[in-house]
Amino acid sequence: MTRPSTVPGKLPLHVRILIGMAAGVAWALLSSFMGWSRFNLDWIDPFGTIFVNLLKLVAVPLVLFSIISGVAGMGEVRRLGSLGLRTLGLYLLTTVMAVSIGLLLVNTLKPGEWGNDAKREANRINYELWVQETAQVQAPLDGKCLACDPAHAALRDSIAGVRGTLQPNEWSQAAGRTAEKRSETGPLQFLVDLVPDNIFESLNEMLMLQVIFFAIFFGIMLLLVDPKHATPLNTFMNACNEVFIKMVDVIMLAAPWFVFALMTGVVARMAGDDIAAVGELFKGLVGYAISVVLGLALIVLVIYPGMMSLLMRRNVYREFLRAVSPAQLLAFSTSSSAATLPATIRCVEQNIGVSKSTAGFVLPVGATVNMDGTSLMQAVAVIFLAQLHMVDLTMGQQLTIVLTATLASIGAAAIPSGGMMLMVVVLSSLGLDPAWVAIVFTIDRPLDMMRTVVNVTGDAAVCSVVAHTQGEKLFTDKEKLRAA
Repeated sequence: MTRPSTVPGKLPLHVRILIGMAAGVAWALLSSFMGWSRFNLDWIDPFGTIFVNLLKLVAVPLVLFSIISGVAGMGEVRRLGSLGLRTLGLYLLTTVMAVSIGLLLVNTLKPGEWGNDAKREANRINYELWVQETAQVQAPLDGKCLACDPAHAALRDSIAGVRGTLQPNEWSQAAGRTAEKRSETGPLQFLVDLVPDNIFESLNEMLMLQVIFFAIFFGIMLLLVDPKHATPLNTFMNACNEVFIKMVDVIMLAAPWFVFALMTGVVARMAGDDIAAVGELFKGLVGYAISVVLGLALIVLVIYPGMMSLLMRRNVYREFLRAVSPAQLLAFSTSSSAATLPATIRCVEQNIGVSKSTAGFVLPVGATVNMDGTSLMQAVAVIFLAQLHMVDLTMGQQLTIVLTATLASIGAAAIPSGGMMLMVVVLSSLGLDPAWVAIVFTIDRPLDMMRTVVNVTGDAAVCSVVAHTQGEKLFTDKEKLRAA
């Protein structure tokens, strides 16, 4: 989620980022037409790489401390009781369903395959070359090696020469490591991979599922130990969380310039001096946007009403949407779940009839751990980017996306530009190039507005269901519902 700028006389941050993206695309189009791609890669793209490195620098510790702070900040375990279990259970259930819908849509529509196959082959070779340059990634995710095919030798050598980091005559030595297949694993290997044996190694290697597991485990233990021991640690974790959030704030001050460089570099690598290839890239982005919007619509129009009807045994969804519409409009305009929280609380208390104690617990927790729209976008975006680069993901790898997107969403609301940050986390955890965020970031702002509406709607829906299970009488004041 992005924070609107609060500095008087300045354009909001998201507007400046949009200007930077538009300028980057315009410059990339001009450069492709004029044949300046080499200049872009040598003199502009490095600043985009610096931006990605800065995001990676803060992403792992930020996720670690935000999750620990979020879990430990829920209060004593005894206080949580059945209310906490119901709340967390429903939030996790809706998030898993949202990610699953995203995977279903993107695997059905295949927006990453909408473009030209020849261009996708070039993207694939670019990815394989990136693997050779990245020490943390041992081999392409699917174990294949398109560049090893003699039929693609000319294309491989051309791309390697443009990148300037891996010379064509070095390829024969590097190809063996690229083509090496990952060892066969059992069906429960993803559970084994979830639990780290060395948390410092997990942090160093950006093994995000292991980092998230440790953070949740650590946060729960802080709830169980004596408060006199836990309080200093809680203070330290909260302070670290605030420091890293401030680091992101500072980084984002230069985001418009960095995004310009990132967009220029990505388009230069993917399109080169072929302006028609830029059009192929944006054709795929249209399919990506359609997949995300369809997924968000299914969540709001199918998942939430189905959950409320099933668990409340009442068909009140039309009244519910009318009751929370002020919060939805605010969420759409601000793209911030945290900024919308006071309005959401007011809507569920005054218009729906949820008690202050229930709303005061369920909604703040939801603003921390429930990011259905964001999680769906992560799943769709990662699969789309993999399709765009001809990377075949197995069901086990897609399950890793579900777990990472679901668990990494905990604490995401506290992170400025959380969508981009989580995208870096998910891509890195899979062994894909985190610089690919620039591709989907081109159209992220309108999608961000829509998925924030879904996040806020999900918070209110779960709050209503939890209040109903607590025996509270809801939707009884028809006058307030009509006024809403």
